[in-house]
Amino acid sequence: MGIKVGLIGFGRMGEFYLDEMRKSGRWDIAYICDLSPEARGIAARLVPDAKVVSDEDIIFNDPEVSVIGIFALADSRFRQIEKAVSCGKHIIAEKPIAAAIADEWRAVELTGASDRFSTANLYLRNSWYHNLMRDFVRSGEIGDLAILRICHMTPGLAPGEGHEYEGPSFHDCGMHYVDIARWYAGAEYRTWNAQAVRMWDYKDPWWLQCHGTFENGVVFDITQGFVYGQLSKNQTHNSYVDIIGTKGIVRMTHDFKTAVVDMRGVNVTERVERPFGGKNIDVLCNLMADSIEKGVRDARMPEFRDSVIASDYAWKFLEDARSHDLPSTGTQEELRQIVERRRNMTDGYGLLKKRKFH
Repeated sequence: MGIKVGLIGFGRMGEFYLDEMRKSGRWDIAYICDLSPEARGIAARLVPDAKVVSDEDIIFNDPEVSVIGIFALADSRFRQIEKAVSCGKHIIAEKPIAAAIADEWRAVELTGASDRFSTANLYLRNSWYHNLMRDFVRSGEIGDLAILRICHMTPGLAPGEGHEYEGPSFHDCGMHYVDIARWYAGAEYRTWNAQAVRMWDYKDPWWLQCHGTFENGVVFDITQGFVYGQLSKNQTHNSYVDIIGTKGIVRMTHDFKTAVVDMRGVNVTERVERPFGGKNIDVLCNLMADSIEKGVRDARMPEFRDSVIASDYAWKFLEDARSHDLPSTGTQEELRQIVERRRNMTDGYGLLKKRKFH
């Protein structure tokens, strides 16, 4: 028998976790909880052996459940983390781990005082390409790390679409890049200056660029936005990481199918091309399973604290952008056209999955 787990929230991410846990054979899906009757119907058909419930307390109160998967919307996560800690459960949570930054830090305190393991889905840390690149940086092949340049622009979630509780695109998505820059730098953020734009007259910025420094002198710039040609006939994206040292460089690009790492060091020149790997949920789940089975936390597993620092600085960068000129470009009619197009697309970026209820 595998590790008994209860999944709370069976939307897009909940189903991703279910798929990877079932593939690994290391997990016993004991419960799936969702408030939606339609989602519970899908869960019951996919996992007939699981108990499908609408009351999350049934899961928390089962002493045989070792792990709680918290994948519902952000406004419910802190409450569920509190319950999981009080019931002595390990936790795998989506980010951000709460809807308010104060609650995120409270969750760090709660889990820090527990002997149970907790982790958040900072999926870039679990990617093969970022681990390969960081190893190359640490080998000394590029000299001293000097500059981190990260860009991720796609025609992804349109304003008003998706998880509003997770914030504007630079928080919902951009916090991953805020985290990975800090992960490479190995230091805390020291200075920053951000510029954003309110696309299509939406209330929140949907594109933001921030540059600044870390406490160890490493310089960064991060660009993120779901603004990249939503109404273009043939959509594309622009996503890269460019790491510059005093002697060499390492960089990565991907097309969401294949990632390519180009390493140009003082002794090594190498190009590595492998499948992209998606959100690497399989890696995160295996790290948690390894930690539970060995009784020792795997150091590669992201901590809640890492998630909250990324969330906190993503909000800080957004606040800084709001303190400067914040232009509004485009029209609400264009936004209406974008949302309508995405509603009818079958192949595109970040499309919300249309689930079959029958």
